[in-house]
Amino acid sequence: MPKSRKRKVPIAQIDHGTTTASRPQATRTVIREFHVLLKRQAYLQKQATQDVQVTSELSLIQQRIDELGGLQRYQHMSAVGQKDDRGGGSHRLFISWLKEAGVHKVHANGNKLSLLEVGALEPDNYKTCSSWIEVSPIDLNSRHPAIKQQDFLEIDPEENREKWSAISLSLVLNFVPDATARGRMLRLAHQLLVPEGYLFVALPLPCISNSRYMTFERFQELMTCVGFVQIQEKWREGGKMIYYLYRKGPPDITNVPGLSKFGRKEVLRRGNRNNFAILLDV
Repeated sequence: MPKSRKRKVPIAQIDHGTTTASRPQATRTVIREFHVLLKRQAYLQKQATQDVQVTSELSLIQQRIDELGGLQRYQHMSAVGQKDDRGGGSHRLFISWLKEAGVHKVHANGNKLSLLEVGALEPDNYKTCSSWIEVSPIDLNSRHPAIKQQDFLEIDPEENREKWSAISLSLVLNFVPDATARGRMLRLAHQLLVPEGYLFVALPLPCISNSRYMTFERFQELMTCVGFVQIQEKWREGGKMIYYLYRKGPPDITNVPGLSKFGRKEVLRRGNRNNFAILLDV
């Protein structure tokens, strides 16, 4: 007697509530769709036109975002990806790299490391390091009273200049739908960090490895231009993520082909690739 086949559940219906048991593939699929929708939405909103077709497409995009559960569902799916059964959050790697650099010893005398965690999904990622890290978690749409609802790009750079010793941008840059806004985010992070402060960046590997406008070399040149010196890097062939740790240094445009290179999109590779890019105002 043939085995009965289970009916497939549409992605939009998987894990729509508070359960944490969604399948990894379903989680990645939902997050990817959110990225595509939000990027297209941001592009159309910048057109500043009353064109009927643009208005109609924006309405359809918002409808699809709502069907997926809105930003709250995106955050839930991202939080699920941080559970121990999925390998834990990227903050674990950040902590281990800071310890390798001896930061926990420097800040063991009560003078805690001040950390700005951008895009925080859980309020207690750094609770095991509370003796030497004082964390300020923020997010666009806070899921917890201990997480401040704050748009990182709206932080006043003058009032908060050199305020934090470390900043975490884990799965944040890729969620910003505009390439120029990503560049502003990196420059703002540089302004907010103390001299020689630490910047942790985590991105989906394809943002670097499979983009038309980005390569490993290009990303490092851009970070150097902004003023960051790489001290750690982790990724593997066939992996999903890439992680970087930087220290703040002086902005440097002398060792790269000029700031203007990063002010426009330049096709570096062709084929079936994504459109992830980072641009700097010049």
